[in-house]
Amino acid sequence: MSIAVAVAGASGYAGGELLRLLAAHPEFEVRTVTAHQNAGQSLSSVHPHLHSYRDLVLAETTRETLAGHDVVFLALPHGQSGAITDGLGSVGLVVDCGADHRLTDAADWASFYEGDFHEPWTYGLPELVLAGGGTQRERLVAAKRIAVPGCNVTAITLGLAPGIRDRVVMADDLVAVLAVGTSGAGKSLKPELLASEIAGSASPYAVGGVHRHTPEIRQNLAAAGGRNVSVSFTPVLVPMSRGILATSTARLAPGIRAAEVRASWEAAYADEEFVTLLPEGRFPKTADVVGANTALLGLAVDESAGRVVVVSAIDNLVKGTAGAAIQSANIALGLPESLGLPVNGVAP
Repeated sequence: MSIAVAVAGASGYAGGELLRLLAAHPEFEVRTVTAHQNAGQSLSSVHPHLHSYRDLVLAETTRETLAGHDVVFLALPHGQSGAITDGLGSVGLVVDCGADHRLTDAADWASFYEGDFHEPWTYGLPELVLAGGGTQRERLVAAKRIAVPGCNVTAITLGLAPGIRDRVVMADDLVAVLAVGTSGAGKSLKPELLASEIAGSASPYAVGGVHRHTPEIRQNLAAAGGRNVSVSFTPVLVPMSRGILATSTARLAPGIRAAEVRASWEAAYADEEFVTLLPEGRFPKTADVVGANTALLGLAVDESAGRVVVVSAIDNLVKGTAGAAIQSANIALGLPESLGLPVNGVAP
């Protein structure tokens, strides 16, 4: 018997990507799609590429509309999920792609977001290595409420966590610069996202520690065993629709030699289907992961600077959002973790 699914915020980029992936999932049946401004329109009018859903009509996003499903995926703007999730007690599994249930510290929420703080849910990054051993995957088994990570967070966390867990790098001097595709900014009309503004240009934003993903990165790397975690990251908007290329660096721990470093990442991801450490000397491109639920990593040691450099590539809409949501839901429901999720990208 199929699992009844509703997708809230289905008219946006994240909601559309959830639907694209869910269409190939053999166990999930999308029965309801909701929106705000686009409510009442056919789904095909906002997502003409989703031909298999051409008969669906976008309903209003209300608790009543979402209740009665087995699984609800929320792809709503930050700060809007909490008001909905408080009334979904009857739904067996709720997966939130927004930030409302990611942070464990109310002070962090107040510093970086607006609105009320909501209780943290089980964190949806299965491959996050934990200080006490194991991964976040074990915590997702039979979970009823899941918070999907931020896309920038995923790229940086997967890049740095293994070295921090094994104490081959220091957690108090982390720096990352990310090239980010424009879909990460959502579907709202904004002057700075117009084609004439983006084409042929690279634009930094949220510079100087003010990006909302900062406390979430610290939270993850502390869970991996980081002490006094300090991270400075700068996202740069580049003229591509999808993808994140994160270059993250950390200081080598005292007494650690370059030859010891690679073993930490190899051990962490040796058995992971969706996270791959590339052979020595190779580094990923965002084109390698378009449409796939994969994270590709390249690793180097800058011996003259005493720093480890990790380059991470993900599709921000797949491994960075919708793919992570479905992967986590699979684990929670006892389904094969990779069910319905592509490992192959699209090229050219």
